[in-house]
Amino acid sequence: METILLAIAILVIALVGIGAGYVLGSRRSVQLLLQQQQEEGQSALIKASEDAKEILNSAETEKLQIIADAEANARRRITDADAKLARRRRDLDDEDERIQRRRGELDQRMERLEQRDQQLNKRQSRLDRKENELRKSEATMIEKLEMIAQMTVDEARQQLLDSIELDARNDMARIIRQVEAEARETADQRARSLIAIAIQRLASEQVSEISVSVVHLPSDDMKGRIIGRNGRNIRSFELATGVDVVVDDSPESVTISSFDPIRREVAKRTMAKLVQDGRIHPARIEKLVEDTRAEVEKIVREEGERAAYETGIHGLHAEVLNLLGTLKFRTSYGQNQHAHAIETAHIAGMIAMELGADVNIAKAGGLLHDLGKAIDHNIEGTHAIIGAEFVKRYGGKDAVVNCIAAHHHEVEKECVEAYIVEAADAISGARPGARRESLESYIRRVKQLEEIANGFDGVDKSYALQAGREVRIIVRPEVVDDYASIQLARDVAKQIESDMQYPGQIKVHVIRETRRVEYAK
Repeated sequence: METILLAIAILVIALVGIGAGYVLGSRRSVQLLLQQQQEEGQSALIKASEDAKEILNSAETEKLQIIADAEANARRRITDADAKLARRRRDLDDEDERIQRRRGELDQRMERLEQRDQQLNKRQSRLDRKENELRKSEATMIEKLEMIAQMTVDEARQQLLDSIELDARNDMARIIRQVEAEARETADQRARSLIAIAIQRLASEQVSEISVSVVHLPSDDMKGRIIGRNGRNIRSFELATGVDVVVDDSPESVTISSFDPIRREVAKRTMAKLVQDGRIHPARIEKLVEDTRAEVEKIVREEGERAAYETGIHGLHAEVLNLLGTLKFRTSYGQNQHAHAIETAHIAGMIAMELGADVNIAKAGGLLHDLGKAIDHNIEGTHAIIGAEFVKRYGGKDAVVNCIAAHHHEVEKECVEAYIVEAADAISGARPGARRESLESYIRRVKQLEEIANGFDGVDKSYALQAGREVRIIVRPEVVDDYASIQLARDVAKQIESDMQYPGQIKVHVIRETRRVEYAK
């Protein structure tokens, strides 16, 4: 179609050209030209017609070829589809055959299950009948047993439970003793090792417990010079120092008495200087007292700093160090409190290191735990609470404050270092040679131990032994059994811990003994 249109367009162009030539030229020229153009147009028209026919033939041939190819492709696809459909039909036939076979197998299995279910129902019926028969037989047997035993089932059950409970309590007591023994073997071994090392490394000499100081004189003539005319020298000395000076018949010595160890130390040093100098009069006494007081204050600061340096505790406030230094002149049960504080700090540090606790907290708590003893005579309250409040006021850590306040069970312990400080304090105070007690305090403690033990039910007698380190309790066996004896030992120990103050530990020994006596005649 496009070729035909092209030929027509060429023909139109040729006709237009012929017309144009005819207009522009002469008639002849026009005629010749027209004739010539007509011939050329006819030849071009003929050629165009031939080309158009050739193109039409070619297009028709291509059309037929395309149609033939499309028909062949369609037939091929139809053939493939038929083949696939045939295969699918065969597969469906095979699957249907398998389903039919499976259905037959399931029908057979269902028949077998129904038969088995019927058999089980018959067996269950037989079992039900036998169970009913057994129940009737059991009821009859129980009635016969009750008649024979003269007790009901509930009574027999209660008797059995009572027997089991008694056996369980005996087993419990035995197991508790066994576990405690095993724990004591392992724990005591390590504890003894730590305590032995600490005592061996840090034990110091015993210091005598005194509330007086003795100043030796070169001769008894010096006593008159100390007293002075009409006693003015001794009155001036006592007024300046705040102590009591006792001049008696003791040869070549005078006694200085005061409850305040700092005052007593200042008075002792001043008296020694006066005796050495020989010039004893009120003005000289006042001057030496002031100088000696400044000297003692310097010693107090140095001792506080030395204690902190030896234990490795840094950052303590100056007031805390000064108060720590005053423990140099304070004793408790014959033990110097300054040395006791340093010793407790070292022991607490070693125990904390072995247990994986904070060594610095344990050392600081051990060093400052008795700080309140330096001011407890000036402030109302126990030395643990006073010392804790003092350290807290000057920026002490909460854990250190808790160690100080809780080392005598006055507040609850909030950290493991508090337990370590309490143990270190007990070790330092209870080691051999560390302290000595007066006869009055010893008798009071022994008496209190026996009173606490006798206050419990079932106790027959109690004895305090080993200077109050052990209390033996004899119980009445018809009142206290084995399990109750274990509980009694724990209760007595807790009562002693809450009511008494003592160095070291006290062993509570409960004895339960049953005796039967018969006479052969």
